[in-house]
Amino acid sequence: MRSFMSALAATAIIVAVPAAAHPKLVSSTPAANATVKPTATVQLSFSERLVARLSTAQVVMTGMPGMASHAPMPIQGRVAAGADGKSLVVTFARPLTTGTYKVSYTVVSADTHKIEGSFEFKVR
Repeated sequence: MRSFMSALAATAIIVAVPAAAHPKLVSSTPAANATVKPTATVQLSFSERLVARLSTAQVVMTGMPGMASHAPMPIQGRVAAGADGKSLVVTFARPLTTGTYKVSYTVVSADTHKIEGSFEFKVR
């Protein structure tokens, strides 16, 4: 009986572990470290549903060709939750110009886990 109870407890722990997972960035467009043509959107897709009102993303131009001492320049964009509930889409008024960009995000999943991260890409 004791071994049955131990097995049952171990199974309960193993089954509960996936429910305690944190959201992870599973893909982005543009992808991390990619070089892309001018784009007017950045999309981030996560492994879990997000709480839209607590999740956000920012895009900053960190490098501009021909300007070695270019100060980081935040790019104004509209952040919205994707229709699937697992993504964020940043939309800009105009396509991003040639340069290096850093995307930073803070997201909260439906089970209240918060994660932060960032990645860079280039526009040519």
